[in-house]
Amino acid sequence: MLIKNGTIYDAVNRDPYTADIRVTGGKISEIGPSLAQSENEPVIDAKGLRVYPGFIDAHCHLGLDGWGIGFEGADYNEAGDVCTPHLRAEDSFNPLDPTVHNAAKGGVTSVGTGQGSANAIGGTWIAVKTIGNCVDDMIIKTPIAMKCALGENPKRVYRDKGNQARMSTASVIRGMLFKAKEYLAKKEAAGDDIFKKPAFDFKCEAMIPVLKKEIPLKIHAHQANDILTAIRLAKEFDVNLTIEHVTEGHLIADKLENCPYPLAVGPTLTHASKFELQNKSWVTPGILANKGCMVSIVTDSPVIPQEYLPLCAGLAVKAGMDPFDALKAITINPARQLGISDRVGSLEPGKDADIVLADGDPMVSSSVIKRVLINGETVE
Repeated sequence: MLIKNGTIYDAVNRDPYTADIRVTGGKISEIGPSLAQSENEPVIDAKGLRVYPGFIDAHCHLGLDGWGIGFEGADYNEAGDVCTPHLRAEDSFNPLDPTVHNAAKGGVTSVGTGQGSANAIGGTWIAVKTIGNCVDDMIIKTPIAMKCALGENPKRVYRDKGNQARMSTASVIRGMLFKAKEYLAKKEAAGDDIFKKPAFDFKCEAMIPVLKKEIPLKIHAHQANDILTAIRLAKEFDVNLTIEHVTEGHLIADKLENCPYPLAVGPTLTHASKFELQNKSWVTPGILANKGCMVSIVTDSPVIPQEYLPLCAGLAVKAGMDPFDALKAITINPARQLGISDRVGSLEPGKDADIVLADGDPMVSSSVIKRVLINGETVE
């Protein structure tokens, strides 16, 4: 397939440019001006259209909290145990839920999705494409992170089960890391001698990739003190970290300047439904980007419908965020945060042909997405 004459916003170069894109075998094989059409090569005339990389949401519950199923049917929280690192998001993901197709039609072609924030440690997340009928075929990478949560949610869900304060929730995470660290040390000391190995512990096994820095802790943190607790935990155990929601990040922007941990900001297009959200503001992503942070804008779908991700970026621009920073916040930055930027997040040769064609700026509500390609195939 050859996409000709489009104005390309590639999420790499600040300024757009007019060029053609050749798609071969589901990948972008060539980008350049006036590419010659090969024999029998299908052509999409994108003259007058803007061409973007597929949009990416670094934090949602797509496929686990579905359309019209209510709390009783949701599959994203395990309320029986405050600490469940051994749970895997792919075992709950439902690719046939209508919200998955809605995301694809809206130009959101890849997402990080998984457990909610009821548990201090909830389990591992996945990165998936938003097209397909089998999660195993849709997965880009698994696991991508170990979901954890600080703040009000674990307190509320487990208040009657010994978790009534922020320090209690932090202690659950800290205790699991200590236990897993000791388990790993014993396992490595035993080598191949099965009789010296510690008894199998599913939870500890699940935490090993975190300790080895193969995946980060993905910590839900709205309040400023929770954000700083997340950083404290990461430093204490020398593990990688992404911070999710970061609602009060603008209040401690000086502490987060040039933060080495990716920040996923949102959902902001909602009511402040609990006191830890009372300082929610659209200025947050722009302020943090200006402080040298790697910022992603997120929907927390279904909190905000997945297809409104570009609109959220547009509202951040309206509040002062640089437009190029906002584009990166829904393309290359979440790709990097999820560890999948080798495949998606920008329009470059060698990457998956996840491409959005729109008649204007998708961050503006009046624009219309005309066509979406995932792996080089048009989303119908």
